Amino acid sequence: MDHESPDLLTIGRLAHRTGLPVRTLRFWSDEGAVPPVARSASGYRLYDAGSVARVELVRTLRELGFGLDDVCRVLSGRTTVAEVADAHVAALDAQIRSLKVSRAVLSTVATRGSTAEETALMNRLARLSAAERKQIVDEFKEEVFGDLDIEPCLRDRLHTLSVELPDDPTPDQADAWIELAELVLDPGFRVRFRTWMQLNTPAPGRHRPSGASIWWARQIVQTVAEIRKRGVAPEGPEAAEAVCELFGDAERTGALRSLEAGIEAGVEHYRRLVARVRGQESSPDATEDLEWLARALHAADRASGRARVRTEPGVGGPNMQ
Repeated sequence: MDHESPDLLTIGRLAHRTGLPVRTLRFWSDEGAVPPVARSASGYRLYDAGSVARVELVRTLRELGFGLDDVCRVLSGRTTVAEVADAHVAALDAQIRSLKVSRAVLSTVATRGSTAEETALMNRLARLSAAERKQIVDEFKEEVFGDLDIEPCLRDRLHTLSVELPDDPTPDQADAWIELAELVLDPGFRVRFRTWMQLNTPAPGRHRPSGASIWWARQIVQTVAEIRKRGVAPEGPEAAEAVCELFGDAERTGALRSLEAGIEAGVEHYRRLVARVRGQESSPDATEDLEWLARALHAADRASGRARVRTEPGVGGPNMQ
């Protein structure tokens, strides 16, 4: 064996000192990351104490995700660790966002038991660019209320409403976006939502349609929720009294039409999805409270019809005037 300086290490001894496999050190050496400081008479690579420190630096940079090319550029002085780190932070951020989207898709697939076709659709929706997501929302808004006969100020407000997924969404925001995109792309939902909008938005110079306050004023929902907690049946006398207190002498047919249109359209579900995409706190889902109110209005309407028949002598049926 060739005579070696006691200060020099063979690649085997370097591997022993650093705890790395010989094949890894040989690869790094071939790529120029840890070049030998000398060669033995037989051509074996030799390293010194500085090589040990260099191996530790290469290992650290590799563990942080630096490619070997970047490592060599840093070690040769062509760039700095800070510059490469900054580029890697940006790349990692993009990777993290992608992983969050993947997690959201897989979570939704697992929850729904989705088919392969549904999974592919959700994946495409989740990975749309910001401009593509905006286009979906803008097309939905245009079809739903683009030509509604409504007050200009309200039209402006509706057009400026945004549903934007942030650049760094949480898994819940990404999941909510997938569901919202599927919803607003559904032609049936668009028709139902437009019908509800027509029943709940005032035309220029007119009063707010009867029943619109059910959707725009949460105190009605809160009142109904409190009544339901007491176990009140919607067809009972206590429910009828509550309906009278809520609506007074106001015309209830329009209120019932508005209420049922919103329930059918799934307005509460849409509202909560939008809040989740925005990362906002949302009031609880009031669908069950609104369904209770619809049943109570139906019951009150039937009772009122029976009362009219009883108090109109000589008439063979309800007054249809």
